[in-house]
Amino acid sequence: MFYVRMFFQYVAQYMKTRLEYRADLVVEIFSDLLFQAVNLIFILVVFAHTDFLNGWNRDEIIFIYGFFLVPYALFSAFFNIWDFNERYIVKGEMDRILTRPIHSLFQIILERMELESLFGAITGLAVMFYAGSRLGLEVNWYDPLLFIVLVIGGVLVYAGIFVMIACISFWADARTSIMPMMYNIGNYGRYPVDIYNKVIRFVLTWVLPFAFVGVYPAAFFLGRDEWYVYSFLTPFMGLAFFGLSVYIWNEGVKRYRGAGN
Repeated sequence: MFYVRMFFQYVAQYMKTRLEYRADLVVEIFSDLLFQAVNLIFILVVFAHTDFLNGWNRDEIIFIYGFFLVPYALFSAFFNIWDFNERYIVKGEMDRILTRPIHSLFQIILERMELESLFGAITGLAVMFYAGSRLGLEVNWYDPLLFIVLVIGGVLVYAGIFVMIACISFWADARTSIMPMMYNIGNYGRYPVDIYNKVIRFVLTWVLPFAFVGVYPAAFFLGRDEWYVYSFLTPFMGLAFFGLSVYIWNEGVKRYRGAGN
């Protein structure tokens, strides 16, 4: 309960801060929605020249993209740690974090949250409903619950990967460009993995499992029987990667010796 209370206190303070600059908040939300619209337009342009992409039609690809937006929006809202090395290690703010009686990763997640990114989840749901209606998909009573479980699994996969990348800073505090590159690689998860070669497919499934954020869980709702095993692996992959990332984080914190002078 202590962590729950802390979460809502941070959210309250965040909302007070953001609402002081309403125009800036609106611009950020609009820019995020515009970025998502550009990606959707790209899919439409591709399918203007072909009806199928390795057996996937346009509406199925759009559905996968819509599903991907939901866990990605939650990840972007609460795991905005792309500047961890620069801000907390190089500039020494990790010293401040470690003086407080609360887990360091939890503090950093709350300090760096961007709740306006949650609008991306609304966009994702709208895209899914649009594509699903065109595909004639039926909604079963258990689908909403399973959807929540698969989304949480996708968020944990994303979070686990990027927390592990942030942990590199505990062993090598030099500025690194790995984080932006990984964000770009993550975008491959919003397309069917069978359009890539076997090496890329293996990487996106078992090494950097971004496929469990988009295509694999979405395949269940699309009725793709051949991907069902991977769909149900999503929450387990999320727990495994996030659990491993927290373990590495804790080991990294033990190794941390302060910013020095």
